[in-house]
Amino acid sequence: MAETAKFVTKKLSASKKKIFVLDTSVILYDHNSIQNFQEHDVAIPITVLEELDEFKKGNDTKNYEAREFIRFLDRKAKDKSLTEWISLNGGKKGNFKVIMNAVGGEVDATRVYMGNKMDHQILNACINLKKEEPKRRVILVTKDINLRLKAKALGVEAEDYETGKIKDLENLYTGKAEVDGFVPEIIDALYQIGSVELEKIQKRRKLFKPEINQFFILRSSRNTALAYFNGFTSHLEHVPKHTAYGIKPRNAEQAFAIHALLNKEIKLVAISGVAGTGKTLLALAAALEQRRDFKQIYLARPIVPLSNKDIGYLPGDMKAKINPYMQPLWDNLKFIKNQWDEKDKEAKAIDEMLENEKIVITPLAYIRGRSLSNIFFIVDEAQNLTPHEVKTIITRAGENTKIVFTGDIFQIDTPYLDEQSNGLSYMIHKLRGQKLFSHIALEKGERSELANLANELL
Repeated sequence: MAETAKFVTKKLSASKKKIFVLDTSVILYDHNSIQNFQEHDVAIPITVLEELDEFKKGNDTKNYEAREFIRFLDRKAKDKSLTEWISLNGGKKGNFKVIMNAVGGEVDATRVYMGNKMDHQILNACINLKKEEPKRRVILVTKDINLRLKAKALGVEAEDYETGKIKDLENLYTGKAEVDGFVPEIIDALYQIGSVELEKIQKRRKLFKPEINQFFILRSSRNTALAYFNGFTSHLEHVPKHTAYGIKPRNAEQAFAIHALLNKEIKLVAISGVAGTGKTLLALAAALEQRRDFKQIYLARPIVPLSNKDIGYLPGDMKAKINPYMQPLWDNLKFIKNQWDEKDKEAKAIDEMLENEKIVITPLAYIRGRSLSNIFFIVDEAQNLTPHEVKTIITRAGENTKIVFTGDIFQIDTPYLDEQSNGLSYMIHKLRGQKLFSHIALEKGERSELANLANELL
């Protein structure tokens, strides 16, 4: 495993220092990756610099990452040659250099894999470096699973970039808990008064230690209740089953999600769950319910091109190109509108908001760089974002802005992310316990019996 999480306390001897070879996918994921290997050395194949040159222009996050990495190398190199070892941080960290691609030799990746692809040139660079440094471990670090497999087939050590990955995914925070054998008098008080101080509860049940903004299904011998621990007041509060723009919660989890979405004190909400659990529908319904509190409602999702082709390959103007990607958002909006008769004011209000651009459905790329003030901002399919992209979006939030991320962390459509390294999982893990943040994991599918059957058995 890459030395990206373990702190090295003793200075390593030259022979014990590993050499990590970075692939382009790692740099586009995190331009600071070169500094996350402690005292070990880092090598950059010349082919990677060539690939970064192709990514340096544009407004996407990957373009930003490429530019920042190139600038970093330029600052560090100054008047030195990049083909010689250069210190990363005055001896406190390892060194780095650019390595050339080997041609031919006993093992030639371009010949073995029958093609002079960039990946094969990177593999040759690793093979050549192993020959130059026979006493040291040379490890290729890449987010590309197939490249890791190819490397191992040639006898080259290879691993994923571990920094930022969620290690214990099975225990990822769900935002909710079920408590049996709870104090019935406290449940009665929740219904009668609406809230109870945590201190009073712990006098009766010492082991009850809720997390900030955590939801609960409480059960006693004679009653049950849905509850929420308010991080601002340190009170356990009753959670009623609110309706949001005609959408009623069908289970406790959906009631929790609507509560978080309608809570004005919570500025950032994450809703995770498999297809059909109602993530996007609930977020959109809550946004419409609060339409008078915000200047605009933005619905955005990252475009993940099919077969790795950009939307420029699709026919038609820009609207025609992006419509297939945005259709799930339109479907949810249509479902909400169909709760009402066409003549009802609620249905007419949706049409007016679309006409006046009070509701805007757009690719996420068009949002980057904007200041998001007085906006209810829904980011769908957030599992296809990197941690840096999620951070970039959140840091754009201005006054009176609420941001909602929805997605299924087990349904990743981008090649260099997985359930442990995507932005949605990272955000849930890092922001757990913050007063402005709430997360709820939806598990029960409510789309249809057929959809539930597919999720369970296929």
